[in-house]
Amino acid sequence: MDMRWWTRVRCRAAAAGEAGMTTAEYAVGTLAACALAAVLYKVVTSGAVSAALQALIEKGLHAAF
Repeated sequence: MDMRWWTRVRCRAAAAGEAGMTTAEYAVGTLAACALAAVLYKVVTSGAVSAALQALIEKGLHAAF
């Protein structure tokens, strides 16, 4: 294998910058995911959604087959 080719590839990759996320980006992404999960939890456990789910389950249980 030609080492000059490999050196050129490495130089191009280094010049292109980072391709992945850094630790700070992971932290922000994790925080955003947790915030979204908290909002969804609040929505699902709210009174209106809980009542709608309960009505749906009762309707399904009382359905005639």
